[in-house]
Amino acid sequence: MSIKAKELAKIMGLSETAVSMALNNRPGVSTKTRQDVIRLAEELGYDFSRIKNHESSAKCIYIITYKTHNAILSYTPIFDELYDGIKMQCQKENYSIKTIQFYEKTDSLDNLFADLRVSDCAGIILVGTEMREDICKNFLSLGYPIILLDTYFDSLECTYVLINNSQGAYIATNQLISLKHSQPGYLKSAYRIPNFQQRQEGYVRAIKENGMSPSRCIIHELSPSIEDAMADMLSIIDRNDTLATSYFADNDIIAIGAIKAFKLRGYRVPEDISIIGFDNISEGRVIEPALTTMDVPRLYIGQTAAGVLLENIKSKHFYPTKIEVATKMIARNSHIGP
Repeated sequence: MSIKAKELAKIMGLSETAVSMALNNRPGVSTKTRQDVIRLAEELGYDFSRIKNHESSAKCIYIITYKTHNAILSYTPIFDELYDGIKMQCQKENYSIKTIQFYEKTDSLDNLFADLRVSDCAGIILVGTEMREDICKNFLSLGYPIILLDTYFDSLECTYVLINNSQGAYIATNQLISLKHSQPGYLKSAYRIPNFQQRQEGYVRAIKENGMSPSRCIIHELSPSIEDAMADMLSIIDRNDTLATSYFADNDIIAIGAIKAFKLRGYRVPEDISIIGFDNISEGRVIEPALTTMDVPRLYIGQTAAGVLLENIKSKHFYPTKIEVATKMIARNSHIGP
């Protein structure tokens, strides 16, 4: 005779409601609790044929973009291709898509969670570019299968899909060193997110491995928009601050703003100052000179995140993983002339 849910609850010291939520793959319990319940149920011979197939009624993947400062996520073209990759993969499995833009300063997290608990949500892809660890922990407590996209937290048991930011910055910095035979500077975003912190780590690693001193790095902090980055760089030049002969920039937006400033003050790019950005945005192709950058395969990242999420939804057991997708350099004229 197979064990009953009521008996499972007693053995595990859980409420019958919690066990029911876990067995029926419904929100309200943590991923760990869900996995522990299912594992013990299988060991003790629970009859899973009693359970209504929740997957048949919940066929929607929610893409939730969490915005705090909105300094980075306001540039939407970066994320459009990412969303396209998610949608392509989900449509193959006949899942619908719902996108939610959540603004921390104006929206209620409690209201969002209440809506999710009564929704047709089967799983969540959480775009956490600007997200803090405590907020991510709250999302994980919902009990849905979740993929955290574009950020990483060591202390949270979750599946992550993200850019290998450190690798990209390392490659870019090494390239500048080999071309200029001098220590590159760093154009640092005034608004810090984990992606930028990882890029700084890659930059510093390349500096050290080439026998240079991080303490001698020339670092300029610029605002994360083209016009504001240009204004900041103009102020730096006009103060007669020391300039490097080359720079790695946290992203293309900052790099483009700096190029505009250098040109306005009579510096030649790349003859006097070389620059490599990160993200491969469309504006980098049309600026003069065209911007060398680290390309991010956003369509593939979206497809990968959706594919892993759909596998987790189908599987009774899944294990937290971290998937880092490498970048590659797109060589144009901002770091070396035509």
